[in-house]
Amino acid sequence: MSQAEQIIPHGHVLRYTLRERLTHWVAGFSYVYLLLTGLAFWSPWCFWIAVILGGGQVSRMLHPWAGLIFVGAVLYMYGMWAGQMRYTDIDKAWWKAVRYYSTNQDDKMPPAGRYNAGQKFLFWGFFWGGILLLLSGVVLWFPEYISWNLRFLRYLAIIVHPAAALFTIGLFMIHLYMGLFAERGAFGSVIRGDVSMAFAKRYHPGWYQEITRQAAAPRK
Repeated sequence: MSQAEQIIPHGHVLRYTLRERLTHWVAGFSYVYLLLTGLAFWSPWCFWIAVILGGGQVSRMLHPWAGLIFVGAVLYMYGMWAGQMRYTDIDKAWWKAVRYYSTNQDDKMPPAGRYNAGQKFLFWGFFWGGILLLLSGVVLWFPEYISWNLRFLRYLAIIVHPAAALFTIGLFMIHLYMGLFAERGAFGSVIRGDVSMAFAKRYHPGWYQEITRQAAAPRK
C-alpha cells in the first residue's frame, strides 16, 4: 500500500500499521521488565524491585525469557524497518543541525524522511545492543556449559551484559524524550497508528513531501 492510499480522513495519515505497533509494544513492555529486574540484580539497593515483581527467584527465572521476547521483537523490527534506516546525506545534515532539534526550532532542520537521523540511531543502537545482551545473557544463563578453557567468556559476559544494558538504558531515555517532548504527537501514533498531516509537515517534511506527491499522482 502506498503512502497516498494510507491517507485517512480528517487530515491524518497512517504512520504505523497494527503489526508495527504491536511489535513496538511487545519490545517496549519486555524491555521495561528487563530494565527493572536487571536493576534489581545489579545492586542490592534495587532488590526491592524484584520483591515487588514476585520475588528474586521469580524475577531470576523470567528475566532471560523476557530477554528472548525482547530480542525476538527487535529482530522482527529489523525485518520491517532496516531498509528504511539507511543513513543518507540528509541524515548527516540533520546531525549537524541537531542543536535546533533539541530546542524545537524545527524550521531550521533538514527535511527528515519517515525517520530522522536520531530515530535511526536509536534503531541501530537497540538492535546491536540487543544482540550483545543476547549473546552475553546466554553465557550468564548457562555458565555450566562453558568449559574451563573458555572461562574468559564468562568474565567477558559479566562486563558486556551490564555495559550493553546501560547503553540501551541511555537510548531508552532518549527515546522517551523524542516520543513525548521533541515530537508532540509521536506517542499517540504508536497507539492509534496515525498522525496529522501537520505533524508530518513539521517533524518529517521529507516524508510529508513524499505523501503529498503520491497523493497528487494520477492513479493508473
